[in-house]
Amino acid sequence: MNTFRAIVVRDMRLALRNSGGTMWVWLFYLLTITLFPLAVGPESETLSQISGGVIWVAALLAALLSLDRLFQADHEDGSLELLALAPIPLELVVLAKVMAHWITTGLPLAILAPLMGMLLSMHPSGFPVLVLALALGTPVLSLIGAIGAALTVGVRRGGVLLSLLVVPLYVPTLIFGTLAVDSAIGELTSRPHLMLLTAVLLGSVTLAPWAAAAALRLNLE
Repeated sequence: MNTFRAIVVRDMRLALRNSGGTMWVWLFYLLTITLFPLAVGPESETLSQISGGVIWVAALLAALLSLDRLFQADHEDGSLELLALAPIPLELVVLAKVMAHWITTGLPLAILAPLMGMLLSMHPSGFPVLVLALALGTPVLSLIGAIGAALTVGVRRGGVLLSLLVVPLYVPTLIFGTLAVDSAIGELTSRPHLMLLTAVLLGSVTLAPWAAAAALRLNLE
């Protein structure tokens, strides 16, 4: 656990030290949502109806921007080989790096969600479910993204390939998250959608580190 904690702290420090990359994710999230009222119009009712989907799509695209840094820098400086030889399984190394990525990327997106909802005239009843859905869904984005990042590590300009690999796998999370928020806004129960999001998260935590670790071993051979 000490090694696991050390990897998480190391990656968080590196992400915060290279604040330009993290700030770009947050700014992209903000600018994408800000542009929608300009394109759709200022009508509060229209914006409220699409607010859940817009915020989820913006969060998904923002998460994609930072996925390539999960393993690429470690691969370039040779530290990925050292991590593979660490006294803990490579699967736990992957999980530690995913946790650091989520804390510096996905968690801030969930915290900023109510502000984004206000920009889109979202009904206040949707705010708690929006934050909870993003708190459940953004770790899934990081976990599934780790598989794509592991498959494309070492590939020059692999960002496009990474997006093509992971975006189709993001669709269930996007659908359940958006439906949960829309149900809360429409004064319906959002519990089934949140339970499905939780199931997707548990499945991703169980399977994604193994798949990503297998892909890293293939690239390291």
